[in-house]
Amino acid sequence: MAKILTLTLNPAIDLTVTLEQLRTGEVNRTHEQCSHAAGKGLNVAQVLADLGHQVTVSGFLGRDNLQPFEALIARRGFDDGFVRVPGETRTNIKLVEADGRVTDVNGLGPQVDDAAQAELLEYLAQRAAGHDVVVVAGSLPRGVSGQWFCQLLGQLVAQGLKVALDTSGEALRAGLQSTPWLVKPNTDELGELFGITVQAFAEQRDAAQRLLDGGVTHVVVSQGEHGVNWFAADLALHAQPPKVSIASTVGAGDSLVAGMVHGLLQAESAGQTLRRATAIAAQAVTQVGFGIDDREQLSRLEAAVQLTEQQQEARR
Repeated sequence: MAKILTLTLNPAIDLTVTLEQLRTGEVNRTHEQCSHAAGKGLNVAQVLADLGHQVTVSGFLGRDNLQPFEALIARRGFDDGFVRVPGETRTNIKLVEADGRVTDVNGLGPQVDDAAQAELLEYLAQRAAGHDVVVVAGSLPRGVSGQWFCQLLGQLVAQGLKVALDTSGEALRAGLQSTPWLVKPNTDELGELFGITVQAFAEQRDAAQRLLDGGVTHVVVSQGEHGVNWFAADLALHAQPPKVSIASTVGAGDSLVAGMVHGLLQAESAGQTLRRATAIAAQAVTQVGFGIDDREQLSRLEAAVQLTEQQQEARR
């Protein structure tokens, strides 16, 4: 299997609280709650590990609440490349209602100074080579600019590494300057990037084509229950997941990224790659937490994914 590096610049402790219905301004009673070390790159790493890959995790961690992250890294057998910084890694609260709706309350992470940023760049210069792919996922922490983020990705690309990018807003705009190998926006993130609406397939196709024309190899657009569209050279493929009981939508996009990276590195067919990735994402919403625990369920979901290849004349 492959050797993969994931970068999580702004990780979090996810506190997931389930309740029947969120009533703002009132006292709410929870059904249950759990907390775990998370962050988009770490979520991707756990799925990739379950798919058999060797994973290095890196980014920034606050020194004041390291225990959950170090426990996860040890339990999963990840190579630890995180730079420790003063302060606490943020806590994100996920309020999950019975109908599957999730309300996020995201905390502030630690301030990351120039010295820590330089330390991470030096670590990557020394250790990133030899990995098959670098997955860069999540938001930017305080103190990290889009300009520095572009520099980081440019360094990775200059080292000959394939970069899979899953972020939004300023970070996505800055990251695209380095021409990543794969990008995975959702429809809101893709629309915001170009200041347009991209709900319809044709709108997504045209927006994705702009990214492909700019040098990106794979554009994967996630649409929640409406499925996934994958655009590449001479490829426009839609996957529709089966309906599932929703426990939490947190981590579905991260699971999709992991599944796509896995299939591409294994040189599987486009259909098999997208089918499995979509099934992994569908499985993710049936659980709280990250990873592939039930292989039989995954096989059933994979068999139920519906693929539609768009006709050549529908493409630009």
